[in-house]
Amino acid sequence: MKGLVVNRVELISSVAAAAGLKNAEAERAVDAVLVSITQALKDGDEVRLLGFGTFGVTKRPAGEGRNPRTGEKIAIAEKSIPKFRPGKQLKDAVDL
Repeated sequence: MKGLVVNRVELISSVAAAAGLKNAEAERAVDAVLVSITQALKDGDEVRLLGFGTFGVTKRPAGEGRNPRTGEKIAIAEKSIPKFRPGKQLKDAVDL
């Protein structure tokens, strides 16, 4: 499966097979993990999964940009964006 993208359905099927669950149970588990991570980030918390990585939020500062069509200056507001820092075990696992 080199070079292919794993979509949500394939991830759920993989989790179901690995954990010995039915697809519906795996779907609820995957959804619960994603909702939990999202809520923690919304609350300003970090989520650390030892060996896998850390999910966090960083602030992109306000700035000034230009409209590419008109060249007019535009204000760009400060924005919070999610970030992910992979852990050592994950880095080592994907270092082919």
